[in-house]
Amino acid sequence: MSKATLHALGTGDGWVGDRRGHSAFLFRLGDNTVLMDCGEPVSRRLRAAGVAPDELDAIILSHLHCDHVGGFFMLMQGLWLDKRTRPLPIHLPAEGLEPVRNMLNAAYIFEELLACELAYTPLAAKTPFNVGNIRVTPFATTHLDQLRESFAEIYPAAFEAFSFLLETDDARVAHSADIGALTDLDPLLEKPVDLLVCELAHVEPNELFAYLADRPIGHVAFTHLSRPYREKLDELKATAAKALGDLPHTFLMDGDVLEV
Repeated sequence: MSKATLHALGTGDGWVGDRRGHSAFLFRLGDNTVLMDCGEPVSRRLRAAGVAPDELDAIILSHLHCDHVGGFFMLMQGLWLDKRTRPLPIHLPAEGLEPVRNMLNAAYIFEELLACELAYTPLAAKTPFNVGNIRVTPFATTHLDQLRESFAEIYPAAFEAFSFLLETDDARVAHSADIGALTDLDPLLEKPVDLLVCELAHVEPNELFAYLADRPIGHVAFTHLSRPYREKLDELKATAAKALGDLPHTFLMDGDVLEV
């Protein structure tokens, strides 16, 4: 029996135009199910995967880039129309709480129309929370640091972005979301993990492969490949195989299901 299952609902990057959806991942650990990010077309992908409206135990939004949240509002409309009843915890950057609520109201998806409570909770670095039996620990990443340096004086935002460690008694799963430097992975990999889901849009592949080669990881699932890497995917796979040696790894496609 698997300790954890990953459903890759959307494995693309920020570019629009190929057949990949944007970032969305369904993690099942034990009896609990977490949706990590809501890139479009997450609603359609969840339905195709046979996920019932009441089945999600929580939604986590790693940061507020559109390729990670663009499908969130349609998903909420779907939960309204499908009449989900049980409360839905939504964990997201604190700076997104008011804008998300405002957008739902602007779209006439009022809380009074929903049969379920949307329980918003702000993410805080190194502050764990539980989704059923899953212990989730967020870690701040440097993904938005360059934007902060360039625009913080004009747009006084928090520029928050997070990666995550999901743990049960039986499994440890790390999810990079979007990072800005390889050191963002350090807190995820302080101890062995069964699975690392790692992005490949904001890091240099050869440097990433070298960084991962000797780490205590059961399986690496690469996702969020930038367009230049997707165009040379066979070459990239060969490079990874040489650099990673015996470390099991997968280059995810939409619809892939990975059990560890």
